[in-house]
Amino acid sequence: MEDNVNTRKFLIATHGTLASGVKSSLDIITGANDNLFLIQAYLEENKSLEEEILSILEKVDDNEELIVFSDLLGGSVTNQILQYGLRPNVHIVSGFNLALVIEILLADTKIDIEQVIKESIENAKEQMVYVNKLLTTQHNDND
Repeated sequence: MEDNVNTRKFLIATHGTLASGVKSSLDIITGANDNLFLIQAYLEENKSLEEEILSILEKVDDNEELIVFSDLLGGSVTNQILQYGLRPNVHIVSGFNLALVIEILLADTKIDIEQVIKESIENAKEQMVYVNKLLTTQHNDND
């Protein structure tokens, strides 16, 4: 990305109200973020997903990056957003978890966003743990 990029904007796009739930958690953990947009698809029958996406894209200047978090790879929300994924300032991450969103939101804007996303995905994967198995393993190690 070019050096003149100084602002990152974020979009959480999900089926239903997952996006607002994630935003609620983010507000508690990281504080409110004016550069965070939500799409909660299919809640209102007459609301066009395409129009919602275009409305948000209009708020992103060419010198700004838009990082999109979508819920399901291959899902209709992600598929609609994919048509904008070839824009140089749009980055789409599908199958997110809260740890991933937090890390990317808080990342230094001087670090290349592709590097941030790659490292954040690896770190977020480590957050997905079958805790019962972890507890059993630790318990057995202590015996």
